[in-house]
Amino acid sequence: MDFTSFLTSLTTSFLIFVVLMLVFAWLSRKPGNAVIYYPNRILKGLDPLEGSGSRSPFAWIREALNSTEADVISLSGVDTAVYFVFLTSALAILVLSGLMLLPLLLPVAATEHVKATTDTTSNGTFNNLDKLSMGNIEEKSPRLWVYLIGTYWVSFVTFYILWKAYKHVSELRAAALMSPEVKPEQFAVLVRDIPQVHGGQSRKEQIDSYFRTIHSETFYRSLVVTDNKEANKIWEELEGYRKKLARAEAVFAASKTLGTPEGTRPTNGVGFLGLIGKKVDTIDYCNEKINELIPKLESKQKTTIREKQQAAAIVFFNNRLAAASAAQAVHAQMPDSWTVTEAPEPRQIIWSNLTIKFYERKIRQSIVYVVVALTIFFYMIPIGLISAFTTLENLERLLPFLKPIVELNVIKTVLEAYLPQIALIVFLALLPKFLMMLSKAEGIPSVAHAVRATSGKYFYFTVLNVFIGVTVGGTLFSTFKDIEKHPNTIITVLGTGLPANATFFLTFVALQFFVGYGLELSRLVPLIIYHLKRKYLCKSEAEVKEAWAPGDFGYATTVPNDMLIITVVLCYSVIAPIIIPFGVVYFGIGWLVLRNQALKVYVPSYESYGRMWPHMHSRILAALIIYQITMLGYFGLKKFPFTVLLIPLIILSFLFTYICSKKFYRSFEATPLEVAYREVKEIPNLESIFRSFIPPSLRSEKFDDGDQFEDALSQFSRTGSSI
Repeated sequence: MDFTSFLTSLTTSFLIFVVLMLVFAWLSRKPGNAVIYYPNRILKGLDPLEGSGSRSPFAWIREALNSTEADVISLSGVDTAVYFVFLTSALAILVLSGLMLLPLLLPVAATEHVKATTDTTSNGTFNNLDKLSMGNIEEKSPRLWVYLIGTYWVSFVTFYILWKAYKHVSELRAAALMSPEVKPEQFAVLVRDIPQVHGGQSRKEQIDSYFRTIHSETFYRSLVVTDNKEANKIWEELEGYRKKLARAEAVFAASKTLGTPEGTRPTNGVGFLGLIGKKVDTIDYCNEKINELIPKLESKQKTTIREKQQAAAIVFFNNRLAAASAAQAVHAQMPDSWTVTEAPEPRQIIWSNLTIKFYERKIRQSIVYVVVALTIFFYMIPIGLISAFTTLENLERLLPFLKPIVELNVIKTVLEAYLPQIALIVFLALLPKFLMMLSKAEGIPSVAHAVRATSGKYFYFTVLNVFIGVTVGGTLFSTFKDIEKHPNTIITVLGTGLPANATFFLTFVALQFFVGYGLELSRLVPLIIYHLKRKYLCKSEAEVKEAWAPGDFGYATTVPNDMLIITVVLCYSVIAPIIIPFGVVYFGIGWLVLRNQALKVYVPSYESYGRMWPHMHSRILAALIIYQITMLGYFGLKKFPFTVLLIPLIILSFLFTYICSKKFYRSFEATPLEVAYREVKEIPNLESIFRSFIPPSLRSEKFDDGDQFEDALSQFSRTGSSI
């Protein structure tokens, strides 16, 4: 990429961001768009457009900067606040690193005089920035000492920031768990791997007697997990008819205002998708189906609760301390029976995974790891091809008939500025759902846990395929003939190719923060989809609300993308320090834009009280170790005699990771008892806590009658101990 293409990419990306920001300022003032730009505030009962008449286009920046961590927690939860700790930590690492590296390393590289060779940073096409990189330093030069010091500086800055951040997040988590507010999951534990029932007991009697004997004073009751497939099917069908009825009634009411006073009752076919077959009155038909399905569902609920009990349960205690103690205790001699862990929030339980046995979970996990490894490996092939085909030099070499076209100045500038980065971003967008499916297949019991697992897989995928794949793939394709003639030069070729890809990653990072965050702020895609749905598809209020439902941050992909950026910037921070300001702008703009979205847009779908942080912390350290290994190899290629001094730094990173894990992780894995013993504000309604865990397909108004749902209400068993 030449300097003109680089400036074109940077300038146009910045202009796109400015335009999108102005579009956001204009569209967000219109009351009809409030549900797109302020859904979080609307759902919290706040006025979304308060003071909007005098708002400047940049008012959102002031509001984001003035917001506090308490504001984020109150409006978007602890998990979101912890995500901002991550963004702040990444920003602090890069700022502190840049304060030393930029004024120290850039002059050292710029004042080095070397002969022009073919293995400079960008193979002679980007000389203005080549001279500011480590690639401009001669082999065995004493100036490499400065780069060695810089490598140590970045590492120690990272250690310092991460240690402070871990302490802060630990305090945030503890404060949230000590809250006097009643949280149902704090009074419950999840029990899996329950052994076979003996002595003529039912599954529920077995569980009740077991826990009543061990926790005689604190055990409240249990909810046995059941096989709900058939009940779920009927319940989903029933809910479908209820939505259809609401839509039909809304259409009928609208027809009275637009047509005759009597209105026109909607009709539909009884065949495929309601489009074919005999025409019937939709309102009458839906009412008939609902009345038919309700007793059918109640009958299936009764059968499910009594006859389809599984080897898993939610067990409830009368106080938080008892539940936390039970979750941390070993209940059985063998690890594959009576496995007790903290219960997830009711809304994030993956019910179908609760009954998967201990050894089956281990086997599934191993299989998933193999599948992920194969996916990473085979995805590296198309990623490498993208790296090869989307650089003009390789494109002309592999497809020579395109040379007359790509050599045109306008086309050449646009292709070099955007093609490789856009191709890579689009290609990566295909992966997250597949990784989420694999994570759930492991037998993970909660959505939050599945998101963390998906995020981890996606992180390693992006690092191995994007960072390493692009670097290695682009270099191998561009120097394949040289390697073929001289195979023993492959290490040297790859080493010199590392800084050669610095310009690719500069534009990749710029595209991510300018265009990516510009689209995030303006929310043009959700806005267009909402207005199209509202005009052509939505008839009832429920459908309108569903059309503008904002969702959450999507940590499964957001965090790995941020991790990729910090990995890239760290790895190039010493080799090409000019990338540091790009990383600072990425996390700085990201903090501002996402702060606005957290306060006004996104609504969390779950709360794990910062359980994502150890994942974030360990991945930043993984990025740091990758950076240190990269520098070890690059110093070796520069034939620096003191390269071995980097080995203790790598060992220190592993030691720091171990110390952090031992000091902090346990309080994230389980709730500390000194936190759990704090009293709640009011006496908890244990019955309400229990009912919050009942799956939607088993809920009924008849719970209060206490007839056929006695088993679901988990009355105490009168049988003896089964221990």
